[in-house]
Amino acid sequence: MKFKLIYPKWQKLKRQTEFHLPPHGPVVFAATLPDYVDVEFVDENLEPIDFDDPVDFVGISMMLTIQVKRGWEIADIYRKKGVKVMFGGISTMLHAEETKNHADSIFLGEPEGRMDGVFSDFKNNRLKKVYDYMDDRPPIEIVGTARRDILKRDLYNYKGVQMVDLVHASRGCRFHCYPCAVAYLGGREFRPRPIDKAIEEMESIDNNRLFIVDNSLAQDKQWEMDLFREMIPLKKKWCSHPIEDKPEVLDLAAQAGAWYVYQAVFDTSAYIRERIKRYHDYGIGVEGTILLGLDHHTEDYIMRLIDFLLEIELDMAEFTVLAPFPHTKAFDALKGQDRIFSYDWNDYSADKVIYYPKHMTPDRLQQLLDYAWDSFYRDESQELKMSKLFYRVIQKEMEDNTFRPRNRALSSSAFGKGV
Repeated sequence: MKFKLIYPKWQKLKRQTEFHLPPHGPVVFAATLPDYVDVEFVDENLEPIDFDDPVDFVGISMMLTIQVKRGWEIADIYRKKGVKVMFGGISTMLHAEETKNHADSIFLGEPEGRMDGVFSDFKNNRLKKVYDYMDDRPPIEIVGTARRDILKRDLYNYKGVQMVDLVHASRGCRFHCYPCAVAYLGGREFRPRPIDKAIEEMESIDNNRLFIVDNSLAQDKQWEMDLFREMIPLKKKWCSHPIEDKPEVLDLAAQAGAWYVYQAVFDTSAYIRERIKRYHDYGIGVEGTILLGLDHHTEDYIMRLIDFLLEIELDMAEFTVLAPFPHTKAFDALKGQDRIFSYDWNDYSADKVIYYPKHMTPDRLQQLLDYAWDSFYRDESQELKMSKLFYRVIQKEMEDNTFRPRNRALSSSAFGKGV
């Protein structure tokens, strides 16, 4: 059976360097397919879709809200040709009701242990309109190594430099942050993979640099320390979302190859200042992610926040405005207050203001977003800061004899958004 798996294109942020990380969702999904399925992966961000190429079944994997309208367009083209289309992925779950109108089937939830049944239904012409496993998650122990062999590796480079590979060591998140949909998508129970399974997958990746894409590694201190301890012999260099900033955790993280963390900077407190300092004390870089436009943000607050970011010497910073994605606390609150003025999903890019802020006009918040980027990178450009962060990882690799000039990966200010 020929199955074409498509990752729809999406418009990059205007401040984002134009490069592409190998997407994680499709390769994880591909690992769950039955053996008789011949899968071809097309990342439309890097190559066009050949709609005339004969195919038995099409899957569309969507991660971002700004992919959904293009995903629907692709599905409509195939369905007019008589080809059945199934949707899956994060944004399918966030936009399920609308997506059903463009699909023969939608899959909601995690795919492990489910695809044999789905493809059996397809072969026997009894494909269901909806496969809903949102509240019936598979045992985390059966999550296997992702199918990175479906990727066209030569496409994932930037000026000849190979990008990082993405991997995950856990699912779910016990936190329930205001702008985040993870509690809806993956549940509020932290579900770590068995450490030996995660290590086995990391070891199998033919790339010395990784991005551990877990929502947060700082959810179970003992598990986190055990994971880092087992990662030390791999000599990989990696970045991730937050880790705990306790000395014993940071020491193990540094030994395990922590390159830098992607850390939310949500206020100007001594707590944040000390947290960034502790990362730096252990040789771990920090890229701050700064969300503007929350209800307590006045113009003066945002100005002071930007000054604070320069004081604490972040290695990089990424600025966005609040995007109230469906199934988040932010969406429920702002919709309930009739403050969202655009439901055009192409506007949900996190660099466009699509709601009425509490203390300023939408135009003023948009101006402050530009001001934040310009101010932070006024003395040193984004490219220069990136180069410094990248040079640091080369130094780490040369110290432990793992530097491979022909298999380099690029540090970026967009690891949390550029997939």
